[in-house]
Amino acid sequence: MDKRAVGIFDSGLGGLCAVREAVKMLPGENIVYFGDSGRVPYGSRSYDIIQKYARQAVSFLKSKDTKIVLVACGTVSGVAMDYLKETFSDIPLIGVVEAACVKAVGIARKTQNKKIGVIGTEATITKGAYKKYISGLDENCTVYAKACPLFVPLVECGHLDGDEITRLAARRYLGEFQNLNLSSLVLGCTHYPFIKNTIGEIVNTELIDVGLEAVHVLKKELEARNLSNTPETKGAPLIYVSDEALNFSRIASNFLGFDISGGVTKIDIEKF
Repeated sequence: MDKRAVGIFDSGLGGLCAVREAVKMLPGENIVYFGDSGRVPYGSRSYDIIQKYARQAVSFLKSKDTKIVLVACGTVSGVAMDYLKETFSDIPLIGVVEAACVKAVGIARKTQNKKIGVIGTEATITKGAYKKYISGLDENCTVYAKACPLFVPLVECGHLDGDEITRLAARRYLGEFQNLNLSSLVLGCTHYPFIKNTIGEIVNTELIDVGLEAVHVLKKELEARNLSNTPETKGAPLIYVSDEALNFSRIASNFLGFDISGGVTKIDIEKF
């Protein structure tokens, strides 16, 4: 048994998708989350800046004595995982790319339809991590990738499912996917499940939540490394942000299903 916390981070609200699933799947684990709300979005940044932000996030989580870190950010997972693993060889790191790709290829083989869609930030799609990994698993799969850069700022501003602005953006980005008959669509950014219903209205296929798939891997890693914790009681997730917490707390509380307004702390991430 290891009582240390599980660390999770993202550029902002998106990684709370992983937190929500981790609370369900890992009821014995204490969770420390960092959302870089002061510097969101990451997807339009240069690779060097993304690496810097990711390094600071992991450094902060390590300062909280975490035993493992889930990189719940599609952009960082697609651009900077090798860099992070080289920089932090003393702590296990899990990204969101691999598990989602395995899921997508599994669906493609089961349905005998090897057309897979992937949406993500500009940096994620440009880097091509999802496409490369899927092709490595099954070279017969055809990947249709699309950058949707407005989705992250829309979610951060509270334009979620049911919002007409979000619906218009989704129609603009995803209209070309409607007639492709995809076996699945990988939501390659953890912000996207906040607007999953809107995306599903336009692309009628199985939607793959990268945060959910990554938490399945996190659970297996904790068990394999004998890092699991099974206390009788544990606290609510500790949540840290890099900007004012008011809007973040409101949206996060609605999404998580429990009030976190009193448990969000602003930090100076530049110190790490």
